[in-house]
Amino acid sequence: MQRNELCWCGSGKKYKKCHAAYDERLEEMRFNVFKGQVRPPHRIINNARDIAGIRQAGIINDGALDLMDELVKPGVTTAELDQAVHDYIVDHGAVPGDLNYEGFPKSCCTSINDIVCHGIPSSKIRLQEGDIVNVDVTTVLDGYYADASRMYMVGEVSPAAERLVRVTKECMELGIAAAKPWHFVGDIGAACGAHARENGYGVVTDLGGHGVGKGYHLEPFVSHDSHADTGMLLVPGMTLTVEPMINEGTWKVYTDKSGDGWTVRTKDKKLSAQWENTILITETGAEVLSS
Repeated sequence: MQRNELCWCGSGKKYKKCHAAYDERLEEMRFNVFKGQVRPPHRIINNARDIAGIRQAGIINDGALDLMDELVKPGVTTAELDQAVHDYIVDHGAVPGDLNYEGFPKSCCTSINDIVCHGIPSSKIRLQEGDIVNVDVTTVLDGYYADASRMYMVGEVSPAAERLVRVTKECMELGIAAAKPWHFVGDIGAACGAHARENGYGVVTDLGGHGVGKGYHLEPFVSHDSHADTGMLLVPGMTLTVEPMINEGTWKVYTDKSGDGWTVRTKDKKLSAQWENTILITETGAEVLSS
C-alpha cells in the first residue's frame, strides 16, 4: 500500500498516519509456524469508529445483564429472564444477537448447574434454591456486536458451587490480564488453564472464546487451556471474548442431541461455570467493552 493512500482499516486517514507503523512492526516480527503463531488478518482490526460502535453495543449488553441481578431468584422461569433480556435490548434500539442465530430460538442462553453453555430458556424451567446459572447475552447495535455472560447464584448455594463460580471468574480475569498487545492468544488460555487446574477443575476445550465486533464469531478462536506464545498475535484494535468454561470435574462435555440439539452438558453431570467479557486490545493492555 502506498503511504499517501487511504488506510486499509477504513479510518479515512492516510496510511502513513494510520497503520503504516503497525504493518512495519508486523514485518519485523518472526512467526514460529511450529508453535502455530500467525499474523492477524487486516479484516479483524477495528478502527476508532468500529471500536466506538462495539463499545455502545456493550453498554446495552451490560444493561441487560444488570437486570438479571434483580430477576434471578427461586421460582423465576428462564423464559421470564429471556423476555426481560429481549425487551431491554429492543427498547434500547438494538437487536438480540442470539435470536435466530443458526436457528437458536431465544434471545439469550441460560445454562444451569451441569449445563456448560447454550441452555435454551423455557417456561418449563424454574430456578431453584441452590442453583447456579449462567446468562449469556449478545447485543447487535448498528451492525456491531458485544457479547458477555455472568454467573448468578440462586438463593443460598453450596460452598462447592460458590467456589467454582468464584474461581471461574478469577480464571477470566487472569486471562484478560494476560491479553497484551504484541503477545499471543495462547497466553490467555495459559493463564486461565493454569489457575483452573491449580484449583482442581477441568477446563473445557471443545468450545472457547472468539473474535467479535464487526461480526458475531470471528477469528481468532480463544482456547482457555493453551500454551503461552502460541496462536494468533494480539495487536491493538482487535476485539475478542475471554469466556472460560470451567467444570467441577472432567473437562469432557457433550451436546444433548436427544433434546434440543443445543444444550452442552458436563460428561460427568457435575457443575460447570462460565464468565465472559468482550475485550479490546489496546496499546498498553486490554480494555473491557462488555462484562
